[in-house]
Formats: sequence, C-alpha cells, structure tokens
Amino acid sequence: MAATVAVIIAFNNKLGPLPPMGKLLNPATGLWANAESNAKPADEQYNLDGLKAEVKVHFDERMVPHVFAQNDEDLYYMQGYLTAKFRLWQMEVQTHNAAGRVSEIAGEKALKTDRLQRRIGMVYGAEQAEAYINADPESKKLVEAYCAGVNAYIKNLQVKDYPLEYKLLNYKPEEWKPIKVALLLKNMANMLSVFEYDIENANFVSKYGMEEFRKLYPDFVADEDPIVSRETKFNFSGKEVAGMDGNIKNDSLSMVMNQTLAQLGGVNSHIEKPDEITGSNNWAVSGSKTKSGGPMLCNDPHLKLSLPSIWYEMHLVSPNMNVYGATIPGAPAVIIGFNDSISWGVTNGGRDVRDWYSVKFKDANRDEYEYNGKWLKSEKRVETYKVAGGKDLIDTVIYTKFGIVVFDKNYGEAESSYNLAMRWTAHLPSNEFKTFYLMNQGKNYDDYINALKNYTCPAQNFVFASRSGDIAIKEQGRFPIRNKATEQGKYLSNGTTPVDEWTDFIPYQYNPTDKNPARGFVSSANQHPTDSTYPYYYPGVGVYENYRNRRINQVLAEGKDIDMEFMKKLHSDNFNMNAAEALPTLLALLDKSKLGKEERHYVDALSKWNYFNEANQIEPVYYEIWWNELRRLLWDEMIHSPAPMKQPDFYVTVQFLKTDSTSHFYDNDSTKQVETRADIVNQSFASIKVALESRKFVEVSEPYGKDEAFIAATQPHDWGTYKDTKVAHLAGIDAFSKKAYNGGNRNIVNATNNSHGPSWRMIVDEGTMKAYVVYPGGESGNPGSKYYDNMVDTWAKGEYYEANFVKKAEDLGTKRVYTATFSPKK
Repeated sequence: MAATVAVIIAFNNKLGPLPPMGKLLNPATGLWANAESNAKPADEQYNLDGLKAEVKVHFDERMVPHVFAQNDEDLYYMQGYLTAKFRLWQMEVQTHNAAGRVSEIAGEKALKTDRLQRRIGMVYGAEQAEAYINADPESKKLVEAYCAGVNAYIKNLQVKDYPLEYKLLNYKPEEWKPIKVALLLKNMANMLSVFEYDIENANFVSKYGMEEFRKLYPDFVADEDPIVSRETKFNFSGKEVAGMDGNIKNDSLSMVMNQTLAQLGGVNSHIEKPDEITGSNNWAVSGSKTKSGGPMLCNDPHLKLSLPSIWYEMHLVSPNMNVYGATIPGAPAVIIGFNDSISWGVTNGGRDVRDWYSVKFKDANRDEYEYNGKWLKSEKRVETYKVAGGKDLIDTVIYTKFGIVVFDKNYGEAESSYNLAMRWTAHLPSNEFKTFYLMNQGKNYDDYINALKNYTCPAQNFVFASRSGDIAIKEQGRFPIRNKATEQGKYLSNGTTPVDEWTDFIPYQYNPTDKNPARGFVSSANQHPTDSTYPYYYPGVGVYENYRNRRINQVLAEGKDIDMEFMKKLHSDNFNMNAAEALPTLLALLDKSKLGKEERHYVDALSKWNYFNEANQIEPVYYEIWWNELRRLLWDEMIHSPAPMKQPDFYVTVQFLKTDSTSHFYDNDSTKQVETRADIVNQSFASIKVALESRKFVEVSEPYGKDEAFIAATQPHDWGTYKDTKVAHLAGIDAFSKKAYNGGNRNIVNATNNSHGPSWRMIVDEGTMKAYVVYPGGESGNPGSKYYDNMVDTWAKGEYYEANFVKKAEDLGTKRVYTATFSPKK
C-alpha cells in the first residue's frame, strides 16, 4: 500500500518532461477528444486479427459487457480487448508500479519506490510465475489469447483516443505481454502480504523483553471466533520439520533469542505497514437458514478505494462456462463471482508468508555469505532504472537461499550495515490464473477444491456455495511448516544458521477447511483461521481481526429465513463492537467533576449512544477522536520509537485498559510527571473539544498515516462528514476523484474509513439464481465518461444492482443497450 501512495506522490510531483501544451489543447487529439457523448451507442462491427470465430458483446445499462464466444481462446481474447478499451491506463500504470518502472514516467521522485519493488522481487516473482504458466499448455494458450486481445486494441488505437492520463503524463501505451499478467497477480500478492512484523517484534523484544511481548502481542485471545468453527475437529497431526529440534523449551529459547535480538535491535525495514487491517468479509449460509431454501453467499473485499476501480465487472460465456463477476484489469478470468452452479468469494488470510533474515557476508564484495559454518556463493542481479529527465541508475541486488537481500549498504534510509533478506511465497513458481480458470467453470465442491490446489500467494480465505446445497470455506496458499518451539517466523531470523530455514510446506489437504458445519454457515473477516488446536503452528501476532468476525457470526447465528434484504443489511452493518466493549471502561475512569458544559454534552451523548457508526450520527466522531488520542498517549513508546514497533491491536488495547491498572506504558515519555491509566483517559477525552474547536483531528481513521485532506474545512456535523470517504484517482488527481457520504469504519462490518472500504459487494442466492452487485466506481476508466463513477453514490447508500446473468443473449431483453460484433479478419 505504501507503494501505491508513493506512486500518487510521484505523479503529483512529476519531474519528467511535461507534455507540450499544444498537444493537450488540440481539439482533435488533446483532452477534449476524451469527452464521451451521452447519446445511446449504435451497434458496432469490427474485424480483428487473431480471432478464431465470431464473438458478440452485449452491453447493458451500466455498460457491463456480456461476452458470448464460441471457444475459450476467443473469450479471453475479447476479455483482454474490452478491458484495454475501458481500463488501459489503469492496467499499465499498475504493472509499471509492480515492475518498478514508474520513474520512467514520473522521474526521480518515484525511484525509491521503484527500487523497493524490484528489491522485494516483484519482477523476479512474476518471471517465476510466467515460466510456470508456460509449462502448462492450456494456461499458456489462454493467457496469450488475453494478451493478443489487449494488443489488438492498442494496435488500432489512435493518439486522439489515448486515455486522458497518457496525454497528461506525455507517454504512450506499450505492448501487453504475459509477464504483465503475472506482474498484476504479484502486485495483488504484495498488497495483501504486508502483515508480517518480524522486525517490529524483534525491536520490541529487544527493548522491553519477552514477558511484555507475550502480554501485548498474544497469538490467541480469549474471545477468539476463528474461521474454522470450533465444532470442526482436526483429525491429523502436524508434521515435524526435518532437522528441527521439536523438544527445545520456550524458556531456554527466550534467553537465546533475547541475546540475538539485543544484537539486532533497532533494525528498520523501511516498509510502511498499517497497524490495523481495514478488512474484508465473506460468508455463506446453508439453505436450512434461507428463505429460498438454497445456499446464499456474500463477499465484500475491502481495499484502497480508487478510480478507476480495482475491479472490472464482466459476464463471460463460452461452451465451457457461463460466469459473472469481478475481474482484475490486465488479467484473464473472473476473480470473485458465480456461474450457473457455484459461487465463491475471497478475503485476505493474513497469514505470514514473508520471513526476514539477517545475512552475514564474508567481505565488502558480498560474493559469499555465511551459512551453517560455510561460505555460500551469492547470486547477483543487476537492475537498470530508466529515469525520466535524469540519468539511468544501476543497482546490484543480492540473492541468497534465504531470499533477496532487500536492505543493505546500498538501499535504505540509513544505508544500514545490516543485510536483510526476505523469503516470500510469492517468489515460488505458481499459476494463480489456473485457479480462477477452473473455478469459473466449476460445478461442485470437488471442482472448487481442485481449483484451489493451484493457488499459492497471497493467503486467501475462499468461501464457496453451490446449487447442490454445499457451503464451505478454505484458507489457501502455500504455508511453510514452522517450528512452534522456536516460534519460527515471528521475529527477525538469523541467516547464518539453518534453524529458521524453510524446509517444507503444510500439505494442501491440511490447510484450514470447513464444509457444511452444523451451525449452518461459514464466514471470514480476517480473523484467525483456526483456534489453538490446529496441529500446525503459525504466528498470530497482532494481525487478526476480532470484532467484525464476532459481529457477523452473531448476526448469522440468530438469522432465520435469510433473504437478500437481510444480507444487504448485514453488508452495511455499522455496529461498533470496539466502542461497545471499550467505552464503558473509559467512561468509568473519567473524572466527570471537572468537566465543562461541552464536555458534559460529550459524556451525555456517548452514554446514550447505541454504538452504531451511522453517517448521520455525531457520537462516533466523539468516540473516534477520544479513542485515537488515547491510543496515541498509551502506545507513544511504539509510535515514537526510532526502530519501528507495532502498536498492540484494538482488542488487546481494550483488554489491557480493563485488566492492567499499573503498567509503565501509561506513563507518557514526553512529560516529566508519571501518568496513570486515569490520567491518559482524561487527557485523551479533553482532545475531543480541542479537536472540534481547532478542526485538526488527531490520528484519523486512515491507518496508513495522517491524511491532511481529511481535516474538514468546517466543523463536522456528523460521522459521514467527519470520516470524509474519498474514492481517489490512481494518480491523485482531485478532479478525477469522488467523495462518498456513508457510515462504517474499520473494525466494523461496513469497514469503510476515509480511503479504504468495500471494493466490490456481491450477494448470490443459489436457490433463486439471482445475484446483486455494486462497487465504488464505474465500468469506464475515462473521467470524461458517465460510466466512470456512476455507481459510487449507489454503493455509498448500501444499494445494489441486480446482475444481468443470463444463459442466452436474447434473455437480456430491454437490459441490452447495444451490441458489438467482432469477426475474424480475412
């Protein structure tokens, strides 16, 4: 996510050559050429090289394409062509970002981020994936067909029809190759793999010790409500890791670890990470609990809100499949969706799939590194960066058996003497495309399970429902077998020994899975995949949700005769469980005898609050200011530490406030006096008045850093105004962005803050074969089109569109706006 922010900064401070004004203002080829007519389009005919047979594309009232092809190659060719037609710039800027090539457009300002992208192995991982895809003839053929469709559109594209951003940034589209498809999939893996805290954990233990660490960063907590329901028992045992001593005691380990960490204390990875995951939700309910008698499935992945939207909605039909849903612009197949037999959705699994190692080189040449008493030969890869308006930069990156050396004397703010290597499952050969290709044509549970065998990274919770009545959920990815005794993967590891080396992976069949549980539903909301009885150890430090999951399960457990309206309401549920569990303690610790009129009003309002973050309420504003200032005062030691540390999560913070009245963490390091728990509760409460009067809100809901645009021009009258949700243009161009007024927040089922939220909402009823969808954007990537952001307001209101899912084109009826017919060029 930090990379995305850096791209926006780079584009806003473009150093490369600016486009000549004559080009921009030319009425035939400049900006005005991108304005689209509101008139109803006429039917169109095209002849294209590369097609095998005729393809018909019917566009409905929201400009969703319904593609009817006679074979799968033509189906993906046309998916590529249409996605390029409506989202070309978005596709290319995202692959430039993933490949570390933004500096070719934006100049030197993007160079640091570009170097990071290559040093974490984005291109390397994409190369491994491309080679693996090419080893499967069917996958290779279909990915190449998709690329051929993209290139067919680019080949026929005139300068006047270039997407607006190409004109503003003064460059042109390039050929679409299979490596770009792989890069997009690795880009998604990178966005969703940032929840490892090896270095932050090491820094904390080094300074405060293991006892404090275990208290503030527990693997499991008392109210755990995992994805795999507790009624499901594991009938297998965890495999011991070859060469590991499974009998080593935690106590003796802690002493050794503390010594090691003391030597490595203060290491900084310079990778920006959120303290709290914004969240995603999915669930499926058995037909025994629904009005239709068939299973129902819901999904709303919560990601950065952007224009053009992350997703492109499509309906793809061939003799092998009839599938509808959300696609990733630049990659073939439907990623989240349904067909005439099954439906599926995803949430981020949050599993730690990246480990960090401290590597010791023999000398300054870095040709060899120490491993198990020997010196092994390094591999070197030379990266060249073409910088717009500047000179090329050459960077040599070292590869070891522990992964790529990301941070060393040549990269990092301090040009550290530490050499930090990263091992990441995204570097493994993989074919995620095949997962979705098989899922798109799946008919039953067995097909779902077979499709997931091909999926490697990032860890995702795949929820499933079928017309035949099954519901299921599986956390899928390739997960290294970790040694519980050494808590492998939780801290920065010593790269000179094999103790924390990856030697094997958890067998696919033992990844957490739940099918048709007796409770009648499955769900995930980024919580723990299992309880502590799961036979395989995995680090669970501060990355898992513990509010949304409990709320969803509570509502589903109580639900009867569940229908579409029930599901829509749950998607938009704004109950703030964090506030419900924290506020009574905070109010009890508040000294009300010294409060003025305004403060007494805040107390009265909060005391009567129903704990819902509805857009038109003021109470959530009071609580948000209070809670964020309280966390800032409480965890100032972590926030202001020169070496990065993670703040304890919201749930742990609440339990800490309830049960520990004397901790040294209550004392504020920046003051002379020694503060108590009551002191910081009262001090943080006082910030409500100060913040509202000064209109400078503290530690706003955006978890990735303070967003000055969030500071309202006038005092907010309600939560929706204060939260100020913005669906931002990918290049940060305000004129191409759109505001949304809605409720919710992180840790709430409707996990919408000022910059993140539900990027796609989908409800499928397998009993009626009806589906409802919406996303915060539009089908077009052109800001000059009425289809650019036409769904944002509908999305903000919690409303939906019925998906026009049909078997035959004629069934679209009046929903069809126009048809484009594509024929092979003779």
